[in-house]
Amino acid sequence: MSVTVGSDGLISVRAGKVELGQGVLTALAQIAADALGADLAQVRMLPARTGDGPDEGFTAGSMSIAHAGPALRADCARVREAFTVEAARRWGVPPDAVTVRRGVFGCGGLTATYGDLAEAVPLDREEPPPPGAFPHPPPPEPVVVGVSVPRLDLPDKVVGRPRFVHDLCLPGRLYGRVLRPPSPGARLVRLRPLEGVRVVRDGSFLGVLGETEPEADRALARLRKAAEWEERDTLPDERDLHAYLRTGPHETIAVLTTTDNPPAEPDTGGSPTTGEPPAGTVHTATYSRPFIAHASIAPSCAVARWNERDGTLEVWSHTQGVHPLRTALAQVLGHPADRIEVRHVEGAGCYGHNGADDVALDAALLARAAPGRPVQVRWSRQDELTWAPFGSAMSADVTAAVDATGMVCSWAYDVWSQGHVSRPGHRGFPGLLAGAHLEQPLTYPAAGEPSPASGGGMARNAVPIYDFPHLRITGHRLLETPIRTSALRSLGAFMNVFAIESFMDELALAADLDPLAYRLAHLSDERGREVLRRAADAAGWRGPGQGLGFARYKGNGAYCAAVAEVEAEHHVRVRHLTIAVDVGQVVNPDGVRNQIEGGATQAASWTLKERVRFDRRRITSGDWASYPILRFSEAPEVSVELVEHPGTPSVGAGEAAQGPVAAAIANAVAYALGVRVRDLPLTREAVLAAIERD
Repeated sequence: MSVTVGSDGLISVRAGKVELGQGVLTALAQIAADALGADLAQVRMLPARTGDGPDEGFTAGSMSIAHAGPALRADCARVREAFTVEAARRWGVPPDAVTVRRGVFGCGGLTATYGDLAEAVPLDREEPPPPGAFPHPPPPEPVVVGVSVPRLDLPDKVVGRPRFVHDLCLPGRLYGRVLRPPSPGARLVRLRPLEGVRVVRDGSFLGVLGETEPEADRALARLRKAAEWEERDTLPDERDLHAYLRTGPHETIAVLTTTDNPPAEPDTGGSPTTGEPPAGTVHTATYSRPFIAHASIAPSCAVARWNERDGTLEVWSHTQGVHPLRTALAQVLGHPADRIEVRHVEGAGCYGHNGADDVALDAALLARAAPGRPVQVRWSRQDELTWAPFGSAMSADVTAAVDATGMVCSWAYDVWSQGHVSRPGHRGFPGLLAGAHLEQPLTYPAAGEPSPASGGGMARNAVPIYDFPHLRITGHRLLETPIRTSALRSLGAFMNVFAIESFMDELALAADLDPLAYRLAHLSDERGREVLRRAADAAGWRGPGQGLGFARYKGNGAYCAAVAEVEAEHHVRVRHLTIAVDVGQVVNPDGVRNQIEGGATQAASWTLKERVRFDRRRITSGDWASYPILRFSEAPEVSVELVEHPGTPSVGAGEAAQGPVAAAIANAVAYALGVRVRDLPLTREAVLAAIERD
């Protein structure tokens, strides 16, 4: 972390995590204030940048509080200790006699503020002092951690003050637009000359520059008419994603096996092979989700400027990782990374790898043609919905053997998916869209997977939390694909929890047992049991008629249980979601509720509506009509119960609700209609198809 203290007493903190609309900088400010013994109003959270900010990778995976929080707390505690030692030196007292509260150091009747001591305490060293460098004064009592303080970023947003990268106005600004190929397999074969248009071309990468936005938009329209493309069919059959995902070639990942005699193995097509069957009655089911888009309300945007004087490149971006983006830009542009500065400026919330990094490269390429002038590039809605990375389609087979009482005695789970990570820098590749369209194109492999230590991708939450005696969990990653995928909120956990928790309800129904009681009978984790009970109690659990979903994110993160109430007449509508969540030590209760409410609403949209559409050549869902999202009038009421465990490590809340909410809705729909829909989204057409199937 970078911590500086001014003579005015203001404390500036530059963390490596970025604000994406999730309120993380507010929570980090609370942690910093308590570690410093300062008033929250003294703390200024500065945006991440590569020049003098720490490299904390990406703001992703619901790990910001868990990873950045302890580091920030330790660094701020060292700063507090350094100031305590200086106060003690001035007063001739031992450091442990000095207290600090709300930014005021005291001993007897002596007082001093951070501002009073700032000039005497050097903090401009590259590394913070090591632990134990100073006598250790007692830490102050928590003041703001655990309190619902107002979000630091919201006042500007509520009143419409400029805050986003779209609002950034630098002197001499030009506007840029990029013409994307009409389809993933297209290649530019001819470009007719255009008079009066500033065209930038590098292979199949095409862009224009204008002094005003209308000028740039008009130039883009003319460029579109002047470009001729060669296209070919490269996309799979959207109507049969199960077959597409299972055709291969695959990387097979043995996630977990806990028995020498697992349930029957499926072959690459998903059908059980012959062999010794597991003991008991065998149940099987297959579930799926389609490709889904980030669908941010505001499209991606970036600003770049090449400086003629010193050959440096400046980039303003709403990226999730300023340091990885700088490295990726250096790779594509062939420019030294230390000559590139990336500064974070807020954009639309994305919760995954959307077009923010791609548009930064677009801006850099166009700015290179206009050295000295900043160039702002904004994607169109169609760009955003058709060219940003998608969340992968997934398909899963579940097989369980149950004993005479209906309890699970063995469980097998196979999941097929594309990879879930193609972020900048993953496996050494820049992963930026325009890099594949240049005259000397970069070749990118199919999306890969995060490490198991990071929670995995397709197998995230594929291992049930329940106490099943025999388990076999296997992932199958598609190695060749024309559809670009990467991280989208919760990665594979959304689909896996939907499948596991839907199947748990199916097993409970087959055993004629209450779904809540059935889960509790298979669960020994006491914190998990408490979350389930709290959600059920808050929802007035009455069994069938309501839907239940439950998981612990990544198996080591937040516990979350959701109860859904739906109506299903002409369309499925979610009326109310009751959610209980345990995130360990709660830093900001209101912030946790915000994250759970937002995640639940997005999960409802994915579950009920969202699906990327395409034919054999093009992505066809390029607007809100063809890619509908949940409207405000359709958003459910969400009630959140916090199951607090002070003193336990804090874990993230942002992705905890995705899978449990999907499962709760699907289970409620199954009870309401008497038919099980196993393929998302739960549209009218999907329900009718399930009725016909049954």
